[in-house]
Amino acid sequence: MVRVKVCGIASLEDALAAVGLGADALGFVFAPSPRQVTPEQVADIVAGLPPFVTRVGVFVDTPLQQVTETLQTCGLDVAQLHGSESADMCQALFPRVIKAFSVKDESVLSLLPRYRVSAYLLDAHHDRLRGGTGRSFDWGIARKASQHGLVILSGGLNAVNVRRAILEARPYAVDVSSGVESRPGVKDHTKLEAFLKAVKEAAQETSISPATGPAHLMQTARQQPWHKPERQCS
Repeated sequence: MVRVKVCGIASLEDALAAVGLGADALGFVFAPSPRQVTPEQVADIVAGLPPFVTRVGVFVDTPLQQVTETLQTCGLDVAQLHGSESADMCQALFPRVIKAFSVKDESVLSLLPRYRVSAYLLDAHHDRLRGGTGRSFDWGIARKASQHGLVILSGGLNAVNVRRAILEARPYAVDVSSGVESRPGVKDHTKLEAFLKAVKEAAQETSISPATGPAHLMQTARQQPWHKPERQCS
């Protein structure tokens, strides 16, 4: 199966719609962006979510202590680092960390082994924006990246092109934001439904499963945020 993360969530209505349609994870953007939300907003949204949904906080060059405090305050499971964060910072957050990389060309592949993370998110390069650009990149690079770990494919995905993207990249998961919006920060539920349907059909066509990944990664997959166990009661 191919997992789906819907990013840029800014309301409980959109969060519940995404989950109801089959999204595995939701992304909340704390960095300056048209989709930026506050920790208070996110805490309120997270409180209304059902169990077994991965909550991801998206940060850009935020200090480690602030990241960890925000994860705890908001009840988030994973930090997605979308800036120039160091390998040491990723190590400190492991396994609750996804590192995003801006892809221009295959040179990005040499960077991946330096970072100990649960997954690599590959997004299209943009000179100013970090995510939500609506641009795509050479999906063959994402396929090559899978030799280094779990790959989350992002950048310009929508219901029309996600099937081809999955067939070419064979990712662990796909990440969508602008491709399912009516305007920045507001999800179009019809587009969401079409996207989730297209992902499901493509995954069935290719029979993609976590078991097809590198053996050393699959051995610990159940310990990773996308396979999180049921929350324990205090």
